[in-house]
Amino acid sequence: MARGVLAAALLAGGFAGTGAQALAAPAPGHATVPVSAPEAAPAPRTASATGAYEGTSADRAHPGAAHVTAPWTRPVMLRGVRVSQRYGIKGNWAAGHHTGIDLAVPTGTPVRSVGPGTVVFAGWSGDYGKAVTIRMADGKYTLFAHMSTIAVKRGQRVNAGTWLGRSGNTGRSTGPHLHFEVRAKRGYGTDIDPVRYLSRHGVRLL
Repeated sequence: MARGVLAAALLAGGFAGTGAQALAAPAPGHATVPVSAPEAAPAPRTASATGAYEGTSADRAHPGAAHVTAPWTRPVMLRGVRVSQRYGIKGNWAAGHHTGIDLAVPTGTPVRSVGPGTVVFAGWSGDYGKAVTIRMADGKYTLFAHMSTIAVKRGQRVNAGTWLGRSGNTGRSTGPHLHFEVRAKRGYGTDIDPVRYLSRHGVRLL
């Protein structure tokens, strides 16, 4: 891909890229998918085959409620989540390596903000599919990609545990999962290790 096309794609709206395949810019004239009104809190869900919900009994009964047992938390509240792609592995991504971590959770798994911040993007983001980007209170950016539904909108303030929507398989993806990415700046290529990032905030991701 030409650098000019890549740069334009990465600056348009949110992050145009992927957590599971090679980065590709949206086709010319690709319409931005409008963000619908926030959904109602998800109905109670039973544990999936990949693990069980963690947290308080109230959180297990109402997975759409904010999880507020700690200042920072994990993006999904399932135990034993399999990592399908680790951060930093070499591959044919535009950055030359995998820029986030892929959590192999079923479509429909509630996705949460890992800490306090402000939503700066919520909508369609090319290969990332339906995605949410948050500018965290510490100045870093977190990205949640390949979601099936989005429950927040641009400008919304969030806290650790705020429900962002549900995981999915949208965009350029090889199967249902959540691509979680952390960046020092908003632009593509400024990624940092999400496991170490959460560890610095007292959260063990793996």
